[in-house]
This record gives sequence, C-alpha cells and structure tokens, in this order.
Amino acid sequence: MALIALAADKGSPGVTTAAVALSAVWPRRVLLAETDPAGGDLVYRSAAAHGGPLNPNTGMLSIAATARRGLVPDQLWDHVQPLSGGLEVLVGLGIAEQAAGLAGLWPTLGHAFSALADSPHAPADVIADCGRISGDTPAVELFPHAALVLLISRTEPEAIARVRDRAAALATKLHGGPRGAASLATPLIGVVLIADPGDAAKIAGQVNDMLVHAQTGARVVGTIAEDPSGADQLAGRKRGRLDKSLLIRSARKVAADIYQQYGAAWTHQAQLNGGAAR
Repeated sequence: MALIALAADKGSPGVTTAAVALSAVWPRRVLLAETDPAGGDLVYRSAAAHGGPLNPNTGMLSIAATARRGLVPDQLWDHVQPLSGGLEVLVGLGIAEQAAGLAGLWPTLGHAFSALADSPHAPADVIADCGRISGDTPAVELFPHAALVLLISRTEPEAIARVRDRAAALATKLHGGPRGAASLATPLIGVVLIADPGDAAKIAGQVNDMLVHAQTGARVVGTIAEDPSGADQLAGRKRGRLDKSLLIRSARKVAADIYQQYGAAWTHQAQLNGGAAR
C-alpha cells in the first residue's frame, strides 16, 4: 500500500474531483486527505455520513497540534470524518492563512501517510489532494514520502506544456534528474489527463510520447473523462447513477491500471518495511 499524491501545476484542472473519484473506486481501503495549503473544498461541497455538514475543525486543522508532539500513523484516524457514502476523509484547511499552523510538519505528515500502509490495526492507502504546486508550496514536502505523484492536467496545449515542464522539474527535485521508464525509484511521477472520452486514447498517446521525448521521467498513467454532469453528481449537486457516469467509469480504469502496474511492488515494499520493523 502507498501514499499517492495528486497535484496540478496551475489553474483548476480538477484535482479535487479526480482525488475524490479515484478514492471512491480505489481497490483497497483508502483515506482521502485534503492537503492543499490553500484550503480544502470538501467541507463546502460534501455532506457527512450523518447527513449534516462536515466539521471544518476536525481534519488537517486538528491534526496540527497532535503532529507537533509526534504522530503515530494510527492517530490519523482520530481526525477523519466519513462522507455520505462511506469515504473516509481528512478535511482540509479552511483558508490559506491556517497553513502557518502546519509549518515544519509536512514531512511528519508525509511519513505518517506513507506508514499508514503498515498499520497493524487499520492499514490503508492515502490519496492526498495537494492542489496547485506552482510556486513555493509546502505540500511538495509530502512528495518524498509518496510512492506515486500524479500530475493532473487538461489537454489544452498550454496545459500540456506546463505539465511537461513541471514533471521535469519534479524529477530533478526528487530524483536528481529524469528516470527511465523501467526505474522503480520513488516517488514515480505520472500524469493523468482530464480529457474528452472520444479523444482520450489518442491524446494520451501523444502526450506520453512528448513526455518521453522531453526526458521528463514521467509517463501518462491514464485519463479521466471530462464529465461535468458526473462531477456534479460526485459533489452531491445533481442526482443520478454515479457509478454509471463517465467520470467514475474512467476513474475506475485508472485506479485498476495503477494497481495492476504498481500495486505488487507497493505491497512487497510494505512487507519489507514490516519485516524490518519487527
């Protein structure tokens, strides 16, 4: 199991929607963590399991005080709230100014997120919604602890150019330079495109070729359908069969492909870590 960090270079390509959609169909128990220093969205768009609103004070805000005294991975569950539908969420900060309370704690959080996989009581993967990472955002301090960093991008030429440059910059920052496709150095860097389903396969191939040619070390790992209706259903703004939406169907394929490609390595690494701990 693993920490998977989702982020965007610039703009609003749909990181939160992608994070919620992937979490909803993840093949193992998962904790969705809103780790965007600019503030989270779920408290405004999602209902709690009891039918009322989520508590904005229970989540990243409440965990700050705990983390300053040290953070055991299982303590994360003390700050989690279930959404309507059952998804377990660590609610994000309310406003960017509250991020000051997490200064210096991002590596501690990253370690706890990644180590939750080895919990003997309640192991889980963590999908972290890191928001935009252009500029000097502290959320990138989570990345060295991640197994996979997914850059979310739309398919306009300027968006693709930015994700190419961001992937190359991350490879240099995290690995000292780009890595080959066969490398298992972590975190792996992947790109998920938000695309029209009719053009998704063609565009994904073109973008992947570009990433390879530019020696970014990143690869396209899948596409999520650009599906405004499905996004509204996911956010509770519209009724409908969410499981039949293009959004969820495409997210399910991305989640399955990621686990097929990387899951065995993550499980093996978790077993090694558990053996070393014993």
